[in-house]
Amino acid sequence: MELSMKRTTLIIGFVFAWLVSAAPAFAQAPGTQPRPQASPATNIPVSKVAVIFSEAFQDAKVGIARFTVLLTKLNSEFQKTQEELNQTAQRITQLNDEVNKTRTVADPKVTQQKIDQLDQLKKDYQRKGEDAQAAYQRRRAEILGPLQEDVGKALSAYAKSHAITIIIDGSQVPGIIYASETIDITRAFISDFNSKNPATASVATPK
Repeated sequence: MELSMKRTTLIIGFVFAWLVSAAPAFAQAPGTQPRPQASPATNIPVSKVAVIFSEAFQDAKVGIARFTVLLTKLNSEFQKTQEELNQTAQRITQLNDEVNKTRTVADPKVTQQKIDQLDQLKKDYQRKGEDAQAAYQRRRAEILGPLQEDVGKALSAYAKSHAITIIIDGSQVPGIIYASETIDITRAFISDFNSKNPATASVATPK
């Protein structure tokens, strides 16, 4: 069973600009007055774009401290379940080896009993694994959901306080492989969030 934490997704804003130009459709008739040219737009907004890489939030060393604390708590709750699944997997391997070794020398009935036992063990392992994975995902949402909301609100507040118009999540938008340090706010935001949200404040979570 894979009990890995998936990446947290945060995209505050993303804008595609379409520039459309067209040549005149008809030639101007002789003797007609030329149409007056439209004045250049004077209300073009001044935008400040920033990029953040949300995958860094999960870094155990330099990421969001509350995330590390909560993830440790989450995994500890399922540690016993994981150990039981590991033991079952070891038993499956052991029984499979026994079947292969005794298939040609032991009583066929004994061998068949081991095969039936192995098949049942595999079914139980798969069912328990699927149940555990579903329970893990539900609990993960309960524990990490509030943190994700807090990070989203903090990111919005951070953008407003720094006059940032658009924040693009480079971890979620395909094609972004590099962002200049002048617009990458990942480390600055993480530092700001950690200073205002101590990790110890989020240890207790509803269950």
